[in-house]
Amino acid sequence: MMFSFVIKRLYFLCNFPFASAFFDCLLKIYCVFINHKLIDIQDEIEKEVNDWPDIESKMHKFGGVEFILHGNEIGHIHSNGLLDILFTKEIKHKLLFDGQISNHHRFPKSGWISFYIKSEKDKGVALSLLRYSYQQSLLL
Repeated sequence: MMFSFVIKRLYFLCNFPFASAFFDCLLKIYCVFINHKLIDIQDEIEKEVNDWPDIESKMHKFGGVEFILHGNEIGHIHSNGLLDILFTKEIKHKLLFDGQISNHHRFPKSGWISFYIKSEKDKGVALSLLRYSYQQSLLL
């Protein structure tokens, strides 16, 4: 997969201005031709999360859309449908045990998790994970 190759072999490019945004645009163009429904699903997720109280969204530093609550990121979605969320390690291990998520593609030993949104059925899981992160952030 192109995304995995870039993350593993060309990660240094994220230090160059706009390289991440450019790569994310390429991912979105790829999705238009390979899985155009994924773009609609991501738009629906983004719209719903932006309707939650006090949520802001902006472009994530490594591409995609980042969701922020009171200055803290609750998660971000890359244009290929990869949802990344930071949880405590305890929550991450519970989610891993339940089989809902996978280790983060770049920082597997951290509290970061990854969830690949591939189809309409994944939308509910993605929203549940974001909602969980949102609720945890409200407790801080």
